[in-house]
Amino acid sequence: MNFFLYIDKKLIIFLGLLISFLFLMIVIYKQINLKSIELENSENNLSDTDISEPKFAINNDSKKIYITAGKGNFLNRDEVLLKDNVRFKSNDFSIETENVIFNRNKQTAQSKTKSLFKSENATISSDGFNIDDNGNNIIFYGKSNIILR
Repeated sequence: MNFFLYIDKKLIIFLGLLISFLFLMIVIYKQINLKSIELENSENNLSDTDISEPKFAINNDSKKIYITAGKGNFLNRDEVLLKDNVRFKSNDFSIETENVIFNRNKQTAQSKTKSLFKSENATISSDGFNIDDNGNNIIFYGKSNIILR
């Protein structure tokens, strides 16, 4: 006689349902893992900066001062907080610092962090600076060291 005729039909249905249920559980588990990986990746891609590598310029009649930074955040419609390796560069000088508040409308900049001014004839390190009058006035604050050549 045939062996398959002796197998209980209820047992076959039960084993089929059990295998289907296990298969569904594995598929659902894999989907949940994929969703959590996608969520982790999207959370890691969110940044605390509004602008990546911002670039601005202060224009006046005699020169242009170019401003670059690693990161930037909008404080309001006109003011931008520039962070990480902020540089002011013109044909005559350069200033390096870490944090600057730049007003795009008034063309002014203010820093309260250690700053290094370099020109052909002078080097100034200070605790901060203020640029106004479209780059014509630069005022250094705090403890400052001046080296003249």
